[in-house]
Amino acid sequence: MSDNLLGQSLAKPCSAAECSQFDFWLGEWELTYNDTVHATNRITKEMGGCLVHEHFNDPSNAFTGESWSVYNTQTKLWQQTWVDNQGAYIVLTGGFKDGKMILQTEPASQPDGSKKQSRMVFYNIAADSFIWDWEATTDDGKTWKNNWRIYYKRK
Repeated sequence: MSDNLLGQSLAKPCSAAECSQFDFWLGEWELTYNDTVHATNRITKEMGGCLVHEHFNDPSNAFTGESWSVYNTQTKLWQQTWVDNQGAYIVLTGGFKDGKMILQTEPASQPDGSKKQSRMVFYNIAADSFIWDWEATTDDGKTWKNNWRIYYKRK
């Protein structure tokens, strides 16, 4: 048995129970927002079960994006990177607690001197559906404003 660059055993590198916390998201989904099915999302588990790979497609708005999520056994956090065809690059971290997966950005300074932080919340998770919210705060997380809600339904 050898070690990888992080000193972890390569025998079963992603076998911890936490590495399966995003498995509810795996599969083919229809996404509804603004009361209309707008998009599809295909979520796969790759790289020996270590990577959760998202393939988002909203053809009516010519919007596509992908994310890569991994559970970091060193920090005990999920880490996700999102990129899209509008030039976005978003880094999020977080975890699964109380039936919700919550990943958030680091606070970022705004032109007016305030700090803004964003997060995504996966909740009401069932076998064939869940809700995803994109939220933001400008008061260090005291209050969160919902900017975008997506209803996921398994195809």
